[in-house]
Amino acid sequence: MRCFSNTWLGPRAVVAFAVAAVIACVGGGWSVAAASRPVDTTPADAAIRQWVRYPTIPDHLSPQAELGKRLFFDTTLSASKRMSCASCHSPAHAYGSPNGRAVQLGGPHLDRAGTRAVPSLRYLDHTPLFSLDAFTPGSEDAEYEGPRGGFTRDGRAASRQQQAAIPLLDRNEMANADPQAVVAAVREGPYAAAFRHVFGAGVFDDPAQAFADIGAALAAFQREDPSFHPYTSKFDAVMSGRARFTAQELRGYALFNNPRKGNCAACHIDVPGPGGRPAPFTDFAYAALGVPRNPGIPANRDPRHVDLGLCGPYRRDLRAQARYCGMFKTPTLRNVATRRVFFHNGAFRSLLDVVAFYVQRDTDPGKWYPVLHGKVVAYDDLPSRYRGNVDRTDAPMDRGKGAKPALDAGEIADVVAFLRTLDDGYSATAGGPAVHPDTASAGGGTSRSHGATATGPPRCFPRPRDPAEAYLFSPTWRPTPGPFVAPL
Repeated sequence: MRCFSNTWLGPRAVVAFAVAAVIACVGGGWSVAAASRPVDTTPADAAIRQWVRYPTIPDHLSPQAELGKRLFFDTTLSASKRMSCASCHSPAHAYGSPNGRAVQLGGPHLDRAGTRAVPSLRYLDHTPLFSLDAFTPGSEDAEYEGPRGGFTRDGRAASRQQQAAIPLLDRNEMANADPQAVVAAVREGPYAAAFRHVFGAGVFDDPAQAFADIGAALAAFQREDPSFHPYTSKFDAVMSGRARFTAQELRGYALFNNPRKGNCAACHIDVPGPGGRPAPFTDFAYAALGVPRNPGIPANRDPRHVDLGLCGPYRRDLRAQARYCGMFKTPTLRNVATRRVFFHNGAFRSLLDVVAFYVQRDTDPGKWYPVLHGKVVAYDDLPSRYRGNVDRTDAPMDRGKGAKPALDAGEIADVVAFLRTLDDGYSATAGGPAVHPDTASAGGGTSRSHGATATGPPRCFPRPRDPAEAYLFSPTWRPTPGPFVAPL
């Protein structure tokens, strides 16, 4: 697997150099404290700001999008009559999971557990069509990058409209028997007249077309409503010159971009796209990361159950393509700190643990994987024949057992501090100033600023060990245990 870093190599190099320059100079008296008004431009500020064109907020939603909004919150569209799209994609949680369950409960009686963690519906606007043959553009040395694009974790939906149909019919989710059942619920519901007004008086005469129109309305709501792409994070405020990173956040930003350290930006693109499009924090590509098997998912009690991402069980057209087995789409990191479970199977419950897993997965595999007959079973959620697909070439996952991890505990905490700046809600408008200026320096999360204040310059960046982080490198720490059921 290769991320799309080559496409963005020039901008990434500029960012990495600029952040390094700011860190080097900040000891000379430039403040990195947050600001609640337009920040006076200093060389440090100018070095990391980026020109961004944020989306225009419409005066009102179109009739189709307004209809989609009603559909999105309508529990009668489920077999249980108690579950809506918003039940799993909560607006109060960045349109992600509203709780800490690895998988959600659905079905006719809300007692059937799903098999994948709920992804956020925010920031899907520029998702490209799925392709197996993505190449780095604009280079004589164009290089094959692997699969890219599509909606859902395995890219099997070509559009939001198609994606919307999946939970409506999935037996573990809204569990409708067929499209006709969904159409009947709309036809007999309180906004049937509005549906006829938008899609035509005879819309219900053709159930297949009416079902497609339901998906179109849901897609229009997600496309038009600004709550699906608010860009109100501290990161956006910093890029717009309305805030400054704390010392810790700035260190994390540098590590995020450093190809020999975090290397996060190789797959989670943090520079603007074409025409000043805001940074997506994903390359829409796929990777096999070897995430541990989650014993908390009921389906995993059966060793015959394996989730191979691009190879199935839900996507069926690539089952014969063994080299893609175990690959899942790279999600955006926007609002990542609001999540309570991580990865496609919800195997992790802490952002600190997630970053630690990336840098220690192969240097200390016994910390993450079960031991069977005295041997660590690495990449235990994949059948052994597919474990060679796991990415072991891209930093920080390119180090073997016993090697020094790419990040230490303090650096892991710094990266997490930066990731917290990607959560929406820091400002009221895209790229705007802090809503609560008095607490703006927190950046939406804990910050060990080591001297950065709103009134004076920070000291250079010493990194004292925080006892609360020591567990990350403790030889006795292990993830939450569970029964080991290896996939066949």
